Amino acid sequence: MPDVFTPAQRSDLMSRIRSHGNRDTELALIRVFRAHRLTGWRRRQPLFGKPDFIFRAARLAVFVDGCFWHGCPQHCRMPQGNRAFWRQKIGRNRERDRLVSRTLRRQGWRVLRIWEHALARKREKSLVNRLHRALRLPEKIF
Repeated sequence: MPDVFTPAQRSDLMSRIRSHGNRDTELALIRVFRAHRLTGWRRRQPLFGKPDFIFRAARLAVFVDGCFWHGCPQHCRMPQGNRAFWRQKIGRNRERDRLVSRTLRRQGWRVLRIWEHALARKREKSLVNRLHRALRLPEKIF
C-alpha cells in the first residue's frame, strides 16, 4: 500500500516522535533484574548515548539493542522495499552504537550491549550470567 504522505510530510511527522527507548524490551530487562535481585540500576540518567540502564557504583552502562534497528547478525532481515535506504539507516545506527560505546569507555564506563533476542525466557540463564560477570558478581548457578 502506498504511503498517503509525501516524503517531506512523512519526515516532518516522524521528526515529532520522541523516543524513550523500547518500552517492552526495557520492561523485560527490569523483570530479569527484579527476579534475580540485581539492584543498583537506574533509568534515564543523563549520560552520553542515553543508556537504557546504568549501574553507577559499577560504572556499567547497559543498552538493549533491538534486533532490527541495530542490525543483529542473527535476526535482522532487511525489508524488501527500499533496501538501500534500510542498509544505510541500520549502518548509521551501528556506527552510532560504536561511537557511544567508545566514548563511554573513554569516560571510564564499561558498556554492556544486550540484543533484544537475549531477553527471551529460554535465554534468561545466559543473560543473568552475563549481567553477573559485567557487574563483577559471582556467576549465578542454576
